[in-house]
Formats: sequence, structure tokens, C-alpha cells
Amino acid sequence: MRSIAELGEFGLIARTRRAASSGGPSVRLGIGDDAALLRVRRGQDTVVSTDASTEGVHFRWRNAHPRTVGRRAMLAALSDLAAMGARPLAFTWALAAPPSLPLSRFDALLAGLLAESQPQHCALVGGNVSRAVRTSLTLTVLGSVPGGRALRRKARAGDRILLTGVLGASALDRLRAERSGGRIRHLPASRLAAGRRLARTAGVVGCIDVSDGLEADLGHLLGPELELPLEPARLPRAPGFERACARLGVSATELLLRGGEDYELLFSVRGNAPSASTLSRRLAVPVTELGRVRRGSSGRRAGGWRHF
Repeated sequence: MRSIAELGEFGLIARTRRAASSGGPSVRLGIGDDAALLRVRRGQDTVVSTDASTEGVHFRWRNAHPRTVGRRAMLAALSDLAAMGARPLAFTWALAAPPSLPLSRFDALLAGLLAESQPQHCALVGGNVSRAVRTSLTLTVLGSVPGGRALRRKARAGDRILLTGVLGASALDRLRAERSGGRIRHLPASRLAAGRRLARTAGVVGCIDVSDGLEADLGHLLGPELELPLEPARLPRAPGFERACARLGVSATELLLRGGEDYELLFSVRGNAPSASTLSRRLAVPVTELGRVRRGSSGRRAGGWRHF
């Protein structure tokens, strides 16, 4: 089996350039020079975010196909743009890997990244390749949003809190794969289009993507002076979710609140903003209202994913 060491750094770059093609309409110069050149529109703010996916922390080869690893890494990175209401422009990929990494695995990682980025017109325009003990993918995504219209992590007392989609599916699939020795199958939905529509909707105050778990990310949105008591019965979940949790012997409430990697949009709106049903039609995705923000703090340490 061929490894990436057989091609070397410049061989891998050339292989990546061929697979990634020439880029999109925002790209003036892509892979191959010291840096990429992008066309930035007047009246637009540039949005930049970096996200890492590390072997042994975010994925394990034994239960994830390399293409799935690439797709999930790209979805996670693009979700940060969705939470800001941004339109993707381009991304860079820094790969750190052992020289023995099979070339077929490299190709599948790249294919996974492109499978999620190309439909969004988000071109791969550069990156880096380096030696490491374990594989990691670091993605820097760039986007644009009309000047002054980017969604931020903020909410106010009296705001209503709403959520796109459903919770718990990623955590349940991950747990099932770990228990059974099978592979992760679930891929979160992209909410880029919904994020851009939210940024154009009057009454939307703030937004965050649910990556570390609903409870943790709600804390980031509200800050220390505000609270929103969560009622588990109101949390949206897929049909059959409770039965699947019962078969695995895990708490459905725990996965809904703290499972993470849902990449749904959690957002705050003023009291007179459109209803959940109206927003659902406007965003073309189910929307659930979770409650109204009030002053105070529960004092409870939020659960969810913690890096350290």
C-alpha cells in the first residue's frame, strides 16, 4: 500500500491541486503560490474561523471512514460561518500526519472535504503539510457577510431562544459506533443557507452553532447574567430517539443537552420577531422555540464537550 511519504510534500500539494480544481468566483489565485488571492466585495465584512479535527480526540480510524472524517471536519468548520450568517468564500487545509499514512486514506480525506465544500462554492486555496505522530486536519474557512450584519453571540433579557433542526443524533450515532465496533454513519446537516436567511431577518439578535452541546453553547450565547431554564420535553429530537437511547442504556436527556456535534443554529430573537412556524418556513428547516431569556444565573456548571 502506497503511503504519503512516497509522494512527499510537493507531490501531495500537486495531487491536492488537481483534485480541488481552480476554485470559485471569489478566487483570483488558488493553490500553488506563497498565498492565495481572493476577491472581496465592497460593503462586505470578511469572516474568518479556524477549526481542528484531531485523531484520538475528534475521530478514530477504527470507527470512521476517512471520507466521513473529512466531511465532518468540513461541516464543523463551515458551521462557524453559518452561525455568523456568512457566505463561504474559500478555505485552507493544514494536514499533519505520520509518513506512513496510506495514500488512499489521504485521498479519501480530501474527497470528504471537497464533497462538503464544493457545493457551497467554498474553494480549497492552500494549506500546509507536515509530519506528526497522529493525523490532524486544521481548516481555516473564509466567508463574507454584508457590512455590520454578522450575527454575534449575544442575547438580552426578554429575548426568545429558538433552535433549528433536532438534537442528539450525532452523539447517539457516535455512541452506537463505539459500543458496536461499527462505523459512524450520521452526518449533520449544513445550516449555511439558514444562517444567511437569519442574518437578513428583522428581530434576530444573536446566534451560535451547537457544537459542544446545547447546554454549553446556550451558556455562551447568554453569558453570565442571563438564564433560560431548559425543559427536556420541549427539546426537538428525531423519531425513535428515546427507543434508540433505551436500547443503548443511555439517558436521552443527557444526549439532548450535552451530546454535541449537532451543528444546529441556536439563536435569540426579540419578542416581536416572527414565530417559530414562520421562521421554519422562511429558513426551510424545522425551528423550535425553547423559551424566553430572563435575568439571573442558575449557578450550575454547564455540561457538554470540554477540550481541557
